[in-house]
Amino acid sequence: MTETHGLNRRTFMGYFAGLGLTSSLFPGVLWAKVAAGEEITLASIASAEEIAGVHFDASEREMMLDGLKQQEQRIELLHKTSLPNSVAPSVVFDPRPVGFVTPRDPKRAMVRSKPGTNVSIGGNLEQLAFLPVTQLSRLIETRRVTSLQLTQMYLARLKRYDPILKCVITLTEERAIRKAKEADAEIARGRYRGPLHGIPWGAKDLLSAKGYKTTWGAGPYRNQIIDEDATVVQRLDAAGAVLVAKLSLGELAQGDIWFGNGPTDAGKDEPTRTGVRTRNPWKLDQGSSGSSAGPASATAAGLVGFAIGSETLGSISSPATRCGVTGLRPTFGRIPRTGAMALSWTMDKLGPLCRSAEDCALVLDAIHGPDGLDRSVIPASFNWNADLDPKKLRVGYIRSAFDLPVNDLKDPKRVIHATKKFDDAALAVFNRLGIRLTPVDVPDLPYSAISLMLTVEAGAAFDELTRTNRDSELVQQGKFDWANTFRTIRFVPGVDYVNASRLRSVAIQHWADLMKNFDVIVTPTGAPNQLVATNLTGHPAVILPNGFRDDGTPVSLTFLGGLFEEAKLLAVANAYQRATGFHLLHPSLPA
Repeated sequence: MTETHGLNRRTFMGYFAGLGLTSSLFPGVLWAKVAAGEEITLASIASAEEIAGVHFDASEREMMLDGLKQQEQRIELLHKTSLPNSVAPSVVFDPRPVGFVTPRDPKRAMVRSKPGTNVSIGGNLEQLAFLPVTQLSRLIETRRVTSLQLTQMYLARLKRYDPILKCVITLTEERAIRKAKEADAEIARGRYRGPLHGIPWGAKDLLSAKGYKTTWGAGPYRNQIIDEDATVVQRLDAAGAVLVAKLSLGELAQGDIWFGNGPTDAGKDEPTRTGVRTRNPWKLDQGSSGSSAGPASATAAGLVGFAIGSETLGSISSPATRCGVTGLRPTFGRIPRTGAMALSWTMDKLGPLCRSAEDCALVLDAIHGPDGLDRSVIPASFNWNADLDPKKLRVGYIRSAFDLPVNDLKDPKRVIHATKKFDDAALAVFNRLGIRLTPVDVPDLPYSAISLMLTVEAGAAFDELTRTNRDSELVQQGKFDWANTFRTIRFVPGVDYVNASRLRSVAIQHWADLMKNFDVIVTPTGAPNQLVATNLTGHPAVILPNGFRDDGTPVSLTFLGGLFEEAKLLAVANAYQRATGFHLLHPSLPA
């Protein structure tokens, strides 16, 4: 074979050799031929070998033939069996290394921060829009404001600013008004459920809510109704919180572009190919980043009290950074994902986007723990104590990331460390707080190779979308978008997926050894490898605003914690926010 889709064989092989995939392509190439209607023969095996860069002799091909034909039948049978996105694999990922002791402390009474200065409500409830849950909850508890008042205020802001921000997919107004009235009636009777009672919130639209569409931000699913409440929705209902909106996500949890609800496609059954981008409230000509684009944008803009997003590989971290909110990516296995879209069963994590670290603690307290349905969830204690002294904790910092030069010495126009002045200022804050920082190094491993697991699982989660060619209905059709990724990932054989998982076990042990010496590690959010590494190992992170550029857009700082040690992690983040106050600033939106 000399030509392949317009590329000569040498160019074709060189491209895949650069990706390290030549020895892996054989199964994908062979099954692609089968899918095109070719019978498996000795000649087709040889042809697939040539493209894949492997070689078998004639006797080996003869021996393989019957087995490959049997595999073909099994794969055909598999393709004939419908597997809804909600069906998880029988193999369950566990981030705990050998010998890890899961915290199982008894549940203790939550210790919240002391009430702040008295808030003057006056006649304009919108002045409450940007208050953190820590303050909103005190107003509701003391009956200075009702849940219905807050709910109506946030619904009005959602309607007013969504045409600018494009952060709402569906308002849940009828449900919200009903729940707010129920909350007020309960509180009037003296039954106060806790700090989320009566607080309006928004859900990333990969969480199902009974009676409403769950679109996953993607045109092929824009009319999908999953007629049940996700576990997180149920738990927030039980805490008395009020769901006011299902918020945008980049399609199938990638980026900040989704299918759109604009007038050009209103009332049509066919999905539009003109997507819309959710906007950053701090800079309206900029996207809010993704994929928890709507939750971050709406929280930053004061359209909800808090929101629930998700992260597989940066989907809380990135929009929290862009929009200047506080995001918590919990430990893998901390929060049930039942009723949430699956992208990667071994990496998906649900978590809150809020206006403060303590807000994140209040939300986590309400939604963590097993539900008997998501088998990846691990029973582990969480006890929030706002008075925990961070000086008693062991805090490290990734010194190499803080020490990166601002510009590349060989190419001064290439910026390496764009947030250096903010990161250096952060170190000074810790010094003022009396928190001693110890330098640490991120374990040096080929994390990009392990992250192959994510894309393989994503391809499996949306296998039917690819095989039916409905991936062509997705808005984003670029080289690095899901539609193309779902196609290319089919060339990865099962052997390499399993070996990536084995290498992941090595990474888990390396990080376990590192975290034996630390409770929290501070790092610039853009530090090399930290985001990929800790998403693979399942470690929790808090991302919080850490200053503003000259154009008014936020920058962030990231705090990493031990497995199931969110209480310590949030305590350090909370102390940092008390000392800086960046989280209390908010954008000015057009009237």
